Amino acid sequence: MLIESRRRAYLSAMQVVHWLPRAELPFAAPSRPELLLPVAPVEALDFEASPTPAAPPAPGAAPVAPQARAERPKIEIPRPGSMAKPVAKPVETEETAPEPRPVKVPPPRFALQLLRAGSCLLLVELATGQPFQSRDPSYLLLKDMLRAAGLPDAPQIIGEPVRWPLLLRGTLDQGPEAARDFVQGFIAARLEEAPCTCLWLIGLPAVRFAGQADAEAYYQELKVDLLGDAWALPGLELLMDEPQRKADVWKAMRQLMARWKSVE
Repeated sequence: MLIESRRRAYLSAMQVVHWLPRAELPFAAPSRPELLLPVAPVEALDFEASPTPAAPPAPGAAPVAPQARAERPKIEIPRPGSMAKPVAKPVETEETAPEPRPVKVPPPRFALQLLRAGSCLLLVELATGQPFQSRDPSYLLLKDMLRAAGLPDAPQIIGEPVRWPLLLRGTLDQGPEAARDFVQGFIAARLEEAPCTCLWLIGLPAVRFAGQADAEAYYQELKVDLLGDAWALPGLELLMDEPQRKADVWKAMRQLMARWKSVE
């Protein structure tokens, strides 16, 4: 056991000013009462000096406005890597709408046969795409129309049928305008060899690509550049399917019959 004098010497050497034993020490001096009081928590300690209460203003004196605490300006020191990089302005370009691509029109499909009957040329639609046969109902109807018009009922076939499109593949333009130019050029070449008094256009493809007209021009007489006078008629298959159209054909034929009969 350490006596009190040696114990204090050890504590002084360790620079311990105040200490409190956990149990009663033999031969120790009695503890001071103030050391046994509970220690206040650190959070409850008020380290800031309490402001001195201001003296009440003198009677009759004007109230003094509280002075605002002067704040020191903050100086921000730029650090490497913290500076914002300048944002590049986007280049202003005029937005131009893309040019629409031209719509590619598929080539028309038809077959036409050119025939000669007396002083008339006949451009007839081949509904099946095959040349006329002597016993075809459409060919028999054509012979009846020629007899009614006062023309030879055995027309002469001129050349091979005109079939469109010309090529199944390739980059050649085979649209409607190209088809029209080809058909008109083919007929114009035949007219240079032997002129005619009237060109019969039988069927919608013949009316459209030779006469530059549509179905509304049926039964009417047309004036076609390079081809002269033409007569637009429905196709032979349509006349067989709708026999009532034959009356309109006969009515128009009576008005034009003098054109080719005067030549004979």
